[in-house]
Amino acid sequence: MTADSPLGDRLDDDDYPAYTMGRAAEMLGTTPGFLRAIGEARLITPLRSEGGHRRYSRYQLRIAARARELVDRGTPVDAACRIVILEDQLEEAQRINAEYRRASGAPESPGTS
Repeated sequence: MTADSPLGDRLDDDDYPAYTMGRAAEMLGTTPGFLRAIGEARLITPLRSEGGHRRYSRYQLRIAARARELVDRGTPVDAACRIVILEDQLEEAQRINAEYRRASGAPESPGTS
């Protein structure tokens, strides 16, 4: 996690190539304005190409798609972004807990993976 991106920078092979703002919006079935709004709400921070253009990774598109689902159901953009951030943090905590339990030999508790 960073000050600019509460979800951190998750760049791996699955995240390339990064898509332009227009293509990312098209893939999400939304507008570039929606991507700007969730960027302003600090949900995702676009990557920058060599020319300085905004680019979005597949991970960022998955996050944006979840926020869009919530917004489509009537959740305000800022609230949807906070919900997605908390969901992501919960998933990460559950993953870390499961890894710790496997490493320590402790049985996994129900609801963790």
